[in-house]
Amino acid sequence: MTEEVVPRYRLMIRDLPYTERPRERLRSYGASALSNVELVAILLRTGMEGESVLEMATRLLSRFRGLGGIARATFNELCREKGISEAKACQMLAALELGRRLVSLQPEDRPTIRSPRDVANLLMGEMGFLEREHLRVVLLNTRNQVMGISEIYVGNVSGAVVRAAEVLRPAVMENCSSIILVHNHPSGDPMPSADDVRVTEQVVEAGKLLDIEVLDHIILGQQRFLSLKEKGLGFT
Repeated sequence: MTEEVVPRYRLMIRDLPYTERPRERLRSYGASALSNVELVAILLRTGMEGESVLEMATRLLSRFRGLGGIARATFNELCREKGISEAKACQMLAALELGRRLVSLQPEDRPTIRSPRDVANLLMGEMGFLEREHLRVVLLNTRNQVMGISEIYVGNVSGAVVRAAEVLRPAVMENCSSIILVHNHPSGDPMPSADDVRVTEQVVEAGKLLDIEVLDHIILGQQRFLSLKEKGLGFT
């Protein structure tokens, strides 16, 4: 009897639902929502005949025993891997080096927030033209230096779906003394809605209980922005 050969299932990006593809998930939920395999796959961009880019990313992570191993690999070691061109090796090593440099930034190199315009200058270029609303939290230390920026929600920013606990969680985890809420209006008009004000009030009150000060809520439009704190909305 001839043994039946069962074809191996291949994980192809084109077979995934559109919203579950790595680039679409990054666009919708932020890079932090992606797995290491998905992030590496985005850097590699394409696979090769007989191996999808997701399979190639999985193989590399296994071969080098994780991101740390890839970061320690030399250019030549990466190029010796099947399907890894010089361009792919350069992209991988450059991205990992940027990560290393970001982690090693000295406090004096971190952006300092002194006004709503500083927040707008930091995020307007990226968020001002997004097609969906994104709610992010700028994490600050006691000197108002940016410790990080966390994506909280993608969709309509309303009190019905945005929970204060989720907004404040990154600040609690990073032991931040203050935060600034930022979200965009795809319409281009930064005028706040009643929901925007309600979300602000909820987060401000919850922050008081946790000793986390909400300094402002900035709404970004297309080349325009608005500070709810300056307008006296949501802050008492």
